[in-house]
Order: sequence, then C-alpha cells, then structure tokens
Amino acid sequence: MKDMSIAQLQNTCVDLKKNVISMIYKAQSGHPGGSLSVAEFMTACYFHEMNVDPQNPYWPDRDRFVLSKGHVCPAQYAALAMKGYFPMKELDTLRKEGSILQGHPNMKCPGIDIPTGSLGQGLACAVGMAIAAKLNGQSYRVFSAVGDGECNEGEIWEACQTAYKYQLDNLVVFVDYNNLQLDGTCDEVMPPVDLGAKFRAFGFDVYEINGNDMAEMVKALDLAVATKDGKPKCIFGHTVKGKGVSYMENVCGWHGTAPNEEQYKQAIAELDTQYVSC
Repeated sequence: MKDMSIAQLQNTCVDLKKNVISMIYKAQSGHPGGSLSVAEFMTACYFHEMNVDPQNPYWPDRDRFVLSKGHVCPAQYAALAMKGYFPMKELDTLRKEGSILQGHPNMKCPGIDIPTGSLGQGLACAVGMAIAAKLNGQSYRVFSAVGDGECNEGEIWEACQTAYKYQLDNLVVFVDYNNLQLDGTCDEVMPPVDLGAKFRAFGFDVYEINGNDMAEMVKALDLAVATKDGKPKCIFGHTVKGKGVSYMENVCGWHGTAPNEEQYKQAIAELDTQYVSC
C-alpha cells in the first residue's frame, strides 16, 4: 500500500462519492449525508493504509474495518467494490431483496468483518477484535468509524475504557464529527460538549483534523499507526455532512433521503469538477 499520491487518493475519493450517490439514487433509499462525510477516511483506509487481500477477504492476518455507524455503508460498499472484493455492477443492487448489499453491513458481503447498524455496538466489536490480535500475537490493525451522534451511546464509552485498559495501540477510531444527526444538530439533540477532550480523558491519543481534507487524513493515519505507545488512537475529524454536493452540505434532511433524477445529475456534475491533476 501507500503507493498512491494525495492527488490520486483525492480522485479515488471523488469516484467513491459518485458511486455512493449513484447507488442511493438507483435504490431510492439510503443515507447520503453521512456516507459523504466519512468518504475521505474510507478512502484513506482502503487505498492507503489497510493491509487486505480482496481475493482472500477473510485472511486471518488482514486489517479489520468496523463501520460502527453502519447506516453509511454505501461508502464502505463503494470502497470494497472499487478495491475488487466484488464486481462493480453489484453496487446497483443496494437494498434490493437478496442483494449482498443490504441497508446495513452484513457478512453476506465480502470484506465486511462484522454486521453493524445498532449504534454504539460496532466500536465494542472493534475493541474485541483488537484484543484478539494482542492475545494471539497477530499484527493486524483494527479501524473503526463512529458518528458524533452515536457517541451519545454509553457503550461507546465502555468500549473506550476497555481499549485503554488493554493498551490497544492497534486500534484506530475515526469520529465523524459533522454535528448533524437524524433529528437535528448534535448540540440540539444531546450536546456532546468537547468530544475530542472526552476521548483524551479515556486514554486515547487524539489527532484532531479536517476530516474532509485528504492530506490531513493521511498524515493523521500514518502517525496513528506508527505510534506504539500502548494507547488507542482517535482521529477526530471535523467534517461536513453531504460533503461535495452543495445542496446536501450541512442539511439535516439529507441524513436518509435519496436524490431525485435532477438532484442526482446535479450531484454527479458537481463531483465531476472536484478531480485534481495528478
């Protein structure tokens, strides 16, 4: 890995976002806002950092990815297809009966390490995987993405305590801090106060970044995986819900709404302008 430039990763991220929009448009169902805000982390993990083999998706020494905020699975499905875990045409089957690409991650889909969707539980599963690596003397790392609204769940903090207790410096948690959840802003629903400070208080090394900036994301990931100090890692990303599509950005209504044909065409056209020269 690590053979792609920042510009190449940025363009890959644009491809991923276009696939997300296309999937949700064709399904007329899904969660575009959070899928777009987590896209840079997803891209950096799968195309820069993670040691995986799409031809052997359950290789015991692979790095693991746990999408704790499972409703934004279109971003992970797009990454898996682009990586070669399954044919790209499968993306057109999102949320259809019998598809491997259900509304939340499940083990029918190659590359999914554990089913998720009930908020708060995924991070606990990631912690368990990281503990297993330590106990078994394996070198794989575990990456997990959680939502800011999801951090209302007490299980998140129980998992964090456990990660610190067992010195899980093989665990990297991305907090997608876009300050919007289903019913409004996080401040309105349940004020998170200073989430970054909370993760620090629970014993994490915290890297606070612009979570939609690929260069910052790669720098934080590289530092997180290289720092072996016995502490779990948190990449705290300030993000924009719906990032990359103007009419979706910072709009709560795009949490779980599919675009119509006109909106779909506009979204793809806007994303097409975001490629950079390599």
